Amino acid sequence: MSVEALHAPDAQTLAELTDLLIDTVQSGASIGWVRPPSHEAALTFWQRVAASESRGERCWWVARQNGRIVGTVQLVLDAPENGRLRAEVCKLMTHPVARRQGLAQSLMLAAEAEARRLGKRLVLLDTNTDSPAQRLYERLGWQVCGVMPDYALQADGSLGPTTWMFKRL
Repeated sequence: MSVEALHAPDAQTLAELTDLLIDTVQSGASIGWVRPPSHEAALTFWQRVAASESRGERCWWVARQNGRIVGTVQLVLDAPENGRLRAEVCKLMTHPVARRQGLAQSLMLAAEAEARRLGKRLVLLDTNTDSPAQRLYERLGWQVCGVMPDYALQADGSLGPTTWMFKRL
């Protein structure tokens, strides 16, 4: 497994990311979609991410196994002047067949290292409360700063809480 920064992804990379997003949501991950997006919607999402990266608003990484993308994470840098000391981690995902192999941890460590390199002093994120992702973040030293009830629509139509977390760098 390797983790690499992603810049100006080609069509093949965008296709792999599109499949990753659809498969990850299909497996129940809560990363902004209640149901798996269409191929077109997923591709459009990644094209917007790539455009944001090209403007310097975010960084992103992919994890590869046997040459295929099986995970990704983003670090959003775009902030108002008084927030330049912080960055937000978002859209951490690993393919269902590649879970429990350290990919998510490696991706998070890459994002944190880049945030430090860029002089960020604080990173933040939100995640489903009591999820495996929350447990991962806590193992990596992230702290809970609050829980917001009824924040996100779940696949079954109910509303679920979201936990907001931070880490000082």
